[in-house]
Amino acid sequence: MPTATAPSKYPLSPVRLEADYAPALSRWLWLVKWLLAIPHYVVLLFLWIGFLLVTVVAFFAVLITGGYPRALFDFNVGVLRWSWRVEYYAYGSLGTDRYPPFTLRDVPDYPAHLDIAHPEHLSRGLVLVKSWLLVLPQLLVAALLSGGYRFNGGLAGLLAFYAGVSLLFTGRYPRGMYDLNIGLHRWVVRVMAYGLLLTDVYPPYRLDQGEREPLG
Repeated sequence: MPTATAPSKYPLSPVRLEADYAPALSRWLWLVKWLLAIPHYVVLLFLWIGFLLVTVVAFFAVLITGGYPRALFDFNVGVLRWSWRVEYYAYGSLGTDRYPPFTLRDVPDYPAHLDIAHPEHLSRGLVLVKSWLLVLPQLLVAALLSGGYRFNGGLAGLLAFYAGVSLLFTGRYPRGMYDLNIGLHRWVVRVMAYGLLLTDVYPPYRLDQGEREPLG
């Protein structure tokens, strides 16, 4: 009798972006989150400088060895994770009133999570073309959805603004708007992971909405 196999941690993509829906949030806090998030934006400015430098080093590492050094990989995933938490709190989603932690590591009890499976091997040939040529069609979509290699802006930022207006008048975050917003961010971060050399798995043209990654 065949035995059932457990579903993969990354069933459809090596990139996993998830969040926990909180329907009732502060009516007014979103109006000042631009101010409250400034310390994070300052730190992230330096982290993204480090991210770009690490990506250059990783490019040559992949080109020469076919592997992305684990320490460099974990740092860059941590920067993306930190950025996602801040944008989930602030104007990328407005999905939580809980202030984001200052850490590159995943925080299990925080309502926003991002993880990327470390690849055992990456193509030496693809590293030469995927970040500027192969990703271009997806980057055009990402620019519409969320302002390119960003978590805020575009359609996602517009949805977050409408959610803020809804919170101001009703104190609730419309569920359909929330699910769509998370789906847009999920699409964009898959594109980012591919274009920034973290995976060879081409991002699917698929909008997976809602809190959790789909199983399949």
